[in-house]
Amino acid sequence: MEKYQTPTELSELLIELHYWPGLDFFSGLLTHDQTWIEAHEHYQKQSYRNRCYVLTANKIDCLTVPVQSLAPHQPIREVQIDNSQHWQDRHWRCLQAAYGKAPFFDYYGPDVQAVFRKNWTYLFDLNWEILTICRKWLRTKLPVNLTECYEKVPAAGIFDARSRLNARKRTGNYTFYQPSPYAQNFGPDFVPNLSLLDIMFCQGPEARRYLI
Repeated sequence: MEKYQTPTELSELLIELHYWPGLDFFSGLLTHDQTWIEAHEHYQKQSYRNRCYVLTANKIDCLTVPVQSLAPHQPIREVQIDNSQHWQDRHWRCLQAAYGKAPFFDYYGPDVQAVFRKNWTYLFDLNWEILTICRKWLRTKLPVNLTECYEKVPAAGIFDARSRLNARKRTGNYTFYQPSPYAQNFGPDFVPNLSLLDIMFCQGPEARRYLI
């Protein structure tokens, strides 16, 4: 059986881009000296690449970015968003309803709304912009780079987390994240590993300490 190497053993991280990534993603990013974003993979359906999870008054809601019809083995940077479905309006209304009264919504909300006001063609570009914003929120200057080509086996010293973070097994199957409860907007029971949006709106600058 292959030995599982932990983040403490490998100093660099290789992972794909996510849409408003969850806490497992950022726990990985913040515990490595450098992160490589896989820019030459094939798109995978039903993954974090085009969806995130937030906590609303009645349920955990999945926000999904619709994509246009895909060719087999579609390169990730060629995946186009289906803007005919007006997904930006739906996502922003959901976030307003869920977090409008959260302590830090007024502080971080304008950055999120600005993303939804732009016209996006490619999913990869949208997710890269989101990652840039989230890194600013977390005040991290750890380097993040794009891969130059696809390598099935990454170089020594790189932890390969590509497709390890499974949207269909969102809780209880973490690669980096160690749940530490924080005050959320709804319900008595803590919901772990939601989108970073949840912890930023609820905890603001304190969010980082729950991730490392």
